[in-house]
This record gives sequence, structure tokens and C-alpha cells, in this order.
Amino acid sequence: MTEDSQSEHGLPSPEELPQPVVKRRRFSASLIWLIPALAALVGISLVVNSWLQAGPQITISFQSAEGLDAGKTPVKYKNVVIGKVKKIRLSEDRSHVLVSVALEKSASSFATKGTRYWVVRPRIGLGGVSGIDTLFSGAFIGADVGESNEPEDDFQALEIPPAVKHDAPGRSFVLHTDDLGSLDVGSPVYFRRIQVGRVASYALDRNGKGVSLHIFIDGPNDQYVTQSSRFWNASGVDLSLGANGLKLNTQSLAAVLAGGVAFQDPPGPHDTIRAPEDTSFTLFGDRATAMAPPDGEPQYIRMRFEQSVRGLAVDAPVDFLGINIGKVVSVRLDYDEKTHKFPVIVGAVVYPQRLGSAYDKLEALAREHGENPDLSRMVGRLIDQGLRAQARTGNLLTGQLYVALDFVPHATKVTFDPDAKPMTIPTAPGSFDKLQEQLADIVDKLDKVPFDSIGKNIDQSLAGLNATLKQVNGQTLPAFNDTLHGVQKTMGTANDALSGDSPLQRNLGATLEQVQRMARSLRVLTDYLGGHPEALLRGRRADPSPTPQAPASQPKPGSQP
Repeated sequence: MTEDSQSEHGLPSPEELPQPVVKRRRFSASLIWLIPALAALVGISLVVNSWLQAGPQITISFQSAEGLDAGKTPVKYKNVVIGKVKKIRLSEDRSHVLVSVALEKSASSFATKGTRYWVVRPRIGLGGVSGIDTLFSGAFIGADVGESNEPEDDFQALEIPPAVKHDAPGRSFVLHTDDLGSLDVGSPVYFRRIQVGRVASYALDRNGKGVSLHIFIDGPNDQYVTQSSRFWNASGVDLSLGANGLKLNTQSLAAVLAGGVAFQDPPGPHDTIRAPEDTSFTLFGDRATAMAPPDGEPQYIRMRFEQSVRGLAVDAPVDFLGINIGKVVSVRLDYDEKTHKFPVIVGAVVYPQRLGSAYDKLEALAREHGENPDLSRMVGRLIDQGLRAQARTGNLLTGQLYVALDFVPHATKVTFDPDAKPMTIPTAPGSFDKLQEQLADIVDKLDKVPFDSIGKNIDQSLAGLNATLKQVNGQTLPAFNDTLHGVQKTMGTANDALSGDSPLQRNLGATLEQVQRMARSLRVLTDYLGGHPEALLRGRRADPSPTPQAPASQPKPGSQP
């Protein structure tokens, strides 16, 4: 449409129309990007805050990942979460599992040297039950911080939870023993049959000749461990049979099954100063050995036995007058070229100080005489007095032997060299050996008895006796029976003659009366001759005539009778 046509129709021309006015704003795009900018700012602040709040990253090595889950398994200390497992992977040699753990910033002290980690899961053992709460919440990683401040990123996890935490009140001590026995980590430690601690760890000594145990005594009971305390293995059952009967000693059922250690101070005066931490003690095998007086310096002796020592073994006791002063350490066979015999050489370790005051008096006596108080010199004087070593029977049921040092009366003199090393103690046959020798002598004498000829003579005597008995049974006994019948008849006849009013009985009564009168006359005669012995020569005198008696005088009237 042209301008003319517009005008014809009454429409305004373009020039007459109003023109729009456009106003430009300087920051029109800021409203569009404000929300993304704010979101980016919030994200950056969250990242910065997360970076500022993030703790150290550590790696823990486990034997297996049993019970662990990446992103879920927490790390706890005193049941407080201080981290979480982020990643679990195998090591390059596939021998263990590497677990990456992100600790919280507040737990940065757990990324230091000496910190211990382990998996807490349900465990059932002889020492008790632990980790029951993980049956519902699941396994988690336990932690125990050490005392070092040196940073550490890689840790070796414990397969067994530690028996003692670093912050536990109490003190640690070291026990040395020949072997571990039934003890284990967590085995109880008793004081007067009350559990006051536990075995924390154990390891072989560097020389491989023993075991060192680290025990922990809970406070305040650690104050009872003094420098004089004695420790002994309280595992199992201590059964003894003595003069007071049968005794059964044990600490508890747990000690019988899982082993245990007990300690106590020795009786009598002793050092009561508290033992410092990590003090070393000796772990004895039983209470009796632990409470025995100090052994002192050991001395090695040797003994040469000419007889068999079957039943004598290593660790057999060595007694001196019934007092245990040592033990046998070796039993070996030797050969004597001169006698072509095989003697037995027995080595033993003795502790002279176990003799107590007796040993002290022997030393003092040697010094008084100006002699060297050496053990070999004192033993030499005792050997001159008859001291000998004997292998005696300690148990008749098992045949076990022990070595007894005793004084043998009328012992054969021997030559003793006090300067010889090792010191050799002369021996003598034991009582059982003497009994065997006596039995052997009896057997030899019995072998010399001519039992064959004696048997032949006995056979001949028995044959003659048999013939005699046959003769007695065949001839003598019938004749003897006839004789008895005759005697029986004779007795019957005599009985008939003496019974009733038979003439024989009447004559016998008259005879007895005459004998009685004659005996009376003889008694009168003997009485007369006793008073008149001259009557045997002169005869009996005539009896004197009787003398008349004077009448009795009459009392006067009025007089008293």
C-alpha cells in the first residue's frame, strides 16, 4: 500500500506514526546467572569446608576383609565413631588386604606411630566372651591410640584384640620362663586367688632358650608387686600327697582350663619396695619352688655309678640328708678299658646355699682353721667322713630313682682331688642294690645245696616209711586191737570184783583199818622217841604214879575274893 492509497483511505503515513524508544540497561544478564553463581559459591564453600573438616587418610593391612564393608564399616574408639572405611583392595602379592580409612579431623592423633587397629567381632574363648554387641550392629574396626606424636599412614592390624589398652591404669612387668606351657594372651594373673591382671603378650627370647611374657597388673593392685615378689605358673591342678594327707590346690576353673599366673611375697623378712614398671621376674613352675629360699650360685658335680641306674632321668632330684639341693642334668654311658665295664656318668647341678645356716657354719669353720672356704675343700672333708652318692628308689610303683648324698658307715676310703674339674663325688651302692646283692648271695648259696641227693634220700625214706606203715596196718594194728579187747575184759572183771558187798571189798576195808591203826601207833612211837631217845637202849620207863592235888583254900569271911 502506497502513501497515496493510505491517504485516500484516511490512514496516517509512516512518518506520522509514533516511533518506539528503546532504553538499554547495563547489567541485564546478572539476573540470569545469579542462581548458578550462588549454587557454585555454595558448592565451593561446601568443598572448602569438607576439605577443612577432613581428617588424615590411613591404610590398614588385614589378613582378610571378613566383616568389613567399604563405605559402611566404622572405626570406633571407646564406642565413638572416629572414621569410616572408604575402600578395600587386595595387595599386589595377594597375601593380605589393604583397607583405606578416612579419619575425622578430631581423630588426627590416631594417625600416629604406635596406634593399634583390629576388627571387633564376636569371639568365644576360654578367657570369656567378647564382641556380643556386634551381632546386631555388625563388625567394626577398634582403635587404641599410642603415646607417640610421630605421624604414620600405614598400620599392621592385630588379628587378636589387645589384652591391655594404653590408657588402662596399672603397670606392666616381664616374666622369664623356660617354656610357655598352657599360658596364652589373656590368661589371668592372680594375687591371693583374686584376679588382678592378665598376660598381655609373649615372645621367644633372642637366644631361643626361653620365653618372655609381658603381664599387666591393673591398678591399684599393682602396688602389691614388690621387688621380692615371686611368680609361678598356676595352670592345671597341683596334687600332692604328704604326711598331712592328700592336698589339691588350684586357683580357679579358668586357670585349670586356660592357664594362669600367680604371685605373692615370700614369708619372713623381705624387701617390700614397690617394683618399677617393666621389672623382670622369674616364672617358677609351682608355688613350692617359687617360695623356696634363693638358690644362689649353682655348682656342677659329677658321679660315676658302676651299677645300673635304670629309672634315673634328667631333672631327678639330688638330696642331701633329705634336703633337695639340686637336680640331675645328664645321664650318659661310659666305657672303662681297664675293667671292660660300662659305668654310668651322672651330671648334676647343686645349689649349696640351699643348706642355709649349715653351709654358712661350714664356711666359718674353714676360715677359723685357716683353710680355703671353697666348696670342693669342704666336700673333701665330708668325703673323708663317709659322704657318698647313692642312687635310691624314689617310687616303688614307677621305679624312679633319685640321687642321695649321705654318709655311709664304714665306707671304703677313696682318693679325692679337690682341684679336679668338674668335682667328682664318689658313689656307693644303694640300699636296694645291697638287697639285690644279698639276694644274689642267697641264691648262690642255695645253688650249692645238693637238692638232688636230698630228694633221693627223702624218696628212700618215704619208701621205707611206706613199708613200715603197711606192716603196722597189716600186723601191728590187729594185734593191738586184740590186746585192747583183753584189757577191756580184765577191767570188767576188776570192776565186778570191787563193786557191791563182795568179799574182796570187805577184806580190803578191814585191811585199811589195820593199816590206819598201825600208822597211829607208829606216830605215837615216833613222838615218844623224839622226847626220850634213850628208850632205844634202856627201854621205856614206867609211868609215874599220879600226885594227889591239895584242896583249894577257902576265903575268909569278909575278905575280898
